[in-house]
Amino acid sequence: MPKVAVITGASRGIGAATAKFLAAQGFDVCVNYLSNSVAAQAVVAEIEAVGGRAIAVQADVSNEKQVEHLFAKVELELGPPYALINNAGILFQQARLSELSAERINRIFAVNVTGSFLCSKYAAKAMSTRTGGAGGVIVNVSSVAARLGAAGEYVDYAASKGALDTMTIGLAKELADDGIRVNAVRPGYIYTTMHADGGEPARVERLKSSVPMQRGGEPQEVAAAIAWLVSEQSSYSAGTFIEVAGGR
Repeated sequence: MPKVAVITGASRGIGAATAKFLAAQGFDVCVNYLSNSVAAQAVVAEIEAVGGRAIAVQADVSNEKQVEHLFAKVELELGPPYALINNAGILFQQARLSELSAERINRIFAVNVTGSFLCSKYAAKAMSTRTGGAGGVIVNVSSVAARLGAAGEYVDYAASKGALDTMTIGLAKELADDGIRVNAVRPGYIYTTMHADGGEPARVERLKSSVPMQRGGEPQEVAAAIAWLVSEQSSYSAGTFIEVAGGR
């Protein structure tokens, strides 16, 4: 029976690449999305076109009732989850500290941090060997911004990813005895449409010369790292961070 993977924010970018990568490895996949159903269904259609199995489920990960519904639907239609990829994340227009509002900061933390906690909570309930589950894997999509700070552009986003790193370490220790491995990847400058959300679609081109490898990364390169952390090849890895950032 195929294992089931839930990928949040999977209608585009790293999430979509991960959904397709894991589906190609034989996983049944839940493509979670917030609002772009057309893009999410396109990912599902691409997976199905090559013989995979996938569903698209709308849910705002910062809303606990919607997260609970997400996991109930996954269990009903695909079966209990084996892997959760906490990929959903947001940022806003590039700004300095003096321009940040409480509303903006709170929304970023609600999605990037609270959302990851909530999804991990419901995934762990289904996975835990303490309660009859078969175990599983959680992979958090952090960012090198967590250790670099994103000064003058996205300090609030960077801080939320720093919180995600701390969560990764804590849950790796807390859930190990439940048969659940928790790890993270830290992408660097990756070619995704997320940069347009910050007001600079070509941001990677502007900054790639600061990367030791002198280029931006592709979503598929991050997906490959996530897939390794999900696989049995990383069976003794917990609390681990893989940097996918070209040497930054």
